[in-house]
Amino acid sequence: MRRLLTALSVSAAVMLSGCATMNDAPAVQAAGPASQIPPIPVDVVKDLTRILSSDAFEGRAPGTEGERKTIALLEEQFAAAGLQPGNNGSWLQEVPLVEVTGSNFRPLVVNGGKEPLSFAQGSDYVAASYRVTPATAVQNSEIVFVGFGINAPEKGWNDYAGVDMRGKTALILVNDPDYAMETLDGPFGGRAMTYYGRWTYKYEEAARQGATAALIVHETYPAAYGWNVVESSWTGPQAYAQTADDGASQTMANGWLQQEAAGKILASAGMDLASLSQAARQKGFRAVPLGVNASFGFDNEIRRFASNNVIGVLPGSQRPDEYVLYTAHWDHLGRCKPDETGDDICNGAIDNATGTAALVALAQAHARAGPAERTLAFLAVTAEESGLLGSEYYSANPVFPLDQTVGGVNMDALSLAGPARNVVVVGGGKSQLDDYLASAVNTLGRVTTPEPTPEKGSYYRSDHFSLAKRGVPMLYVDGGNDLIDGGVEAGEAASADYVTNRYHGPKDEFDPSWNWSGVEQDLKLYYTLGRSLSDADTWPNWLAGDEFRRIRDESCAASASGC
Repeated sequence: MRRLLTALSVSAAVMLSGCATMNDAPAVQAAGPASQIPPIPVDVVKDLTRILSSDAFEGRAPGTEGERKTIALLEEQFAAAGLQPGNNGSWLQEVPLVEVTGSNFRPLVVNGGKEPLSFAQGSDYVAASYRVTPATAVQNSEIVFVGFGINAPEKGWNDYAGVDMRGKTALILVNDPDYAMETLDGPFGGRAMTYYGRWTYKYEEAARQGATAALIVHETYPAAYGWNVVESSWTGPQAYAQTADDGASQTMANGWLQQEAAGKILASAGMDLASLSQAARQKGFRAVPLGVNASFGFDNEIRRFASNNVIGVLPGSQRPDEYVLYTAHWDHLGRCKPDETGDDICNGAIDNATGTAALVALAQAHARAGPAERTLAFLAVTAEESGLLGSEYYSANPVFPLDQTVGGVNMDALSLAGPARNVVVVGGGKSQLDDYLASAVNTLGRVTTPEPTPEKGSYYRSDHFSLAKRGVPMLYVDGGNDLIDGGVEAGEAASADYVTNRYHGPKDEFDPSWNWSGVEQDLKLYYTLGRSLSDADTWPNWLAGDEFRRIRDESCAASASGC
C-alpha cells in the first residue's frame, strides 16, 4: 500500500513445537550463513518494475486491460522461474468484485445551524457508496459527533452508547483516542494505532450502529497522509467485494471531510471541534447530536467483474502439505486525478510494482537453490488498494488450509533510498516470527530499531492483515531508515518525499536513476526469512496476549493434520 517507515522491537520468545502451546518449545532454527544465499536477480526486479509501472499497464487497476496484461506477465514469469500453478492446476484464483463509479456529485450542504454551509466534492469532502445502487442521496440526515467511533466492550469503551444512529450521519475522528501519547501504554496502545483506529473499522462500526452515512474528519498527522492521498484514492472507480446483499447492510455513503470543513460545521452548531476532540479522548465520552442536518448525493455506475489473485508454488521436499507464503499486491489505482501536467495514470512503480517483481525474483532464487522442506507459495493478490480485497478473499477462501499455513512475509513497496544499516518491520513484537527475523538480520549484518511511527497503524493496512486476523503469523518487513549514505536523516527525508510527492499519485513512476542496492539487500533478507521458515519443523505463534493468539490457538486445536 505504501512505504511508511516503522520499526520493530524484537521479542525474546522461543518457538513452538506446535502452535497451540508454549511449553518446552525448541529455539528457532538459526539462519544459515550469508554465503549460502544464492544470487538474488535484482535486475529482474528492476526490469519487471519498469514494465509493470509503464503507461501501457494503465496503473494496473483490477478489471481493466492493465490487469489482463499484469496477470499474463505474472503467469509467464512464474512459469519461467520454475513455479507450478498453485490453484489446482491454475495460476489464478478468481475474485468476484463490483465496481462503483460515482459521478454528478452534489455539494455537501449543512442546514439547521447558525448559517447554511456548502462544501465541494474533492476539495472539501469525498464520498462513495458501498451499496450497489444507481444513485446515492443523503437527505436531511442529522449529524452526530461520535468521537473516534469506537465500540470496544473489552475496553469498556463505547462512543455510540445511548444514541440511535438510524437515519443519522456519523462524524468521526481518525485514529485512536490516545494516538498523541509518546508512550505505548494507553488504553488503545498509546501512540501505536490499533485496528479501532483504521478508517475501515470506523465505517464498519457506523454501519453496525445503523448510521445512514459516515464521514471521517481528516487530519494529516493521525491519518498518516495528506488530503491529496484521500482525494486521489477516492476519485474514480471504487472496487468492492461482491456480497449477497449488494452492500445493503452498509451505510448509504462513506467518506472523508477536511478538518477545516468539520470545524465550520461544529461552529455553525455552536460547538468547537478542538474541545469536542479533546473530550472524545476520555473514557466515558458520549456522542453529541449537533442539531444540524447533512444532504449530499451522487450517481453510481455499476460494473460487476472478476479480478484475479495469481498463485504459484515450489512444492516442499519433506512436508509439502505445510505452506510458507510470500505475498505482494499487483494492483494499483489505475487512472486517477491528473497532476499539473495532465498525467492521470497512477503507475504505482514503488507501490507495488516493486513488491510484485520481488515475488518473481525470489521464486527464481528459491528454485535455483532446490526445493525447501515445506512448500513455498507465492501470492500476487489483487485489489489491495480497494481495501485488501484480494487477500481478504484468499483468506476467506484459502487455496492452502490456514491451519497448514506456517506463516509468511508480505512485501509492499520496496525502498529505493539505498542500502541501510537497520531493518524495519511493521507491527513488530507481535509474533514468534520475530525470532526468525532476528536470526536473519544477524546473519546479514544488520540491526533492528525501535518503531518511530506506530501511530500510523501500518500493520493493519496491507495484505498480511487479512491472514493475520485469521490467525496466520505474518511479517511485514520493510527497508531500513538508517541509510549507509546519509543516516537516519536521509532515510526519513526520502520517506517523507515519497509520501508527500508520489504516494498514490501520478508521480509514482519508474526512475532509471534509482539506487537498487538497498532492494538487493532487502531481497536477501526476504529470501533468508522464507527459507528458514520453510526448512524448519517448528510452528510460530502469536505472543501471549496478542489480539490474534486466540484465533490461532483455536485453529490449531481443531486441526487434525496442520499446526
